[in-house]
Amino acid sequence: QVKPQFESKENRNCAMFTAIVYKTQVVAGINYFIKVQVSDTEYVHLKVFQSLPHENQGPSLVSFQTGKTRDDPLTYF
Repeated sequence: QVKPQFESKENRNCAMFTAIVYKTQVVAGINYFIKVQVSDTEYVHLKVFQSLPHENQGPSLVSFQTGKTRDDPLTYF
């Protein structure tokens, strides 16, 4: 659901956009930290916020880190 937000902020189109692993952090909603494969060798880490259900809003891309590899640890940022 956040692929269009990422592509817009990075000004690129990703033919591949596959979530590999994720972590969660409970706040006033949930922060998801997601490792996403965007090419054969390139990965990005996304921070996505999902508000509480009663707020009725979709997930929002908060920030991201590019230039990651498959072996880079997924950390909170």
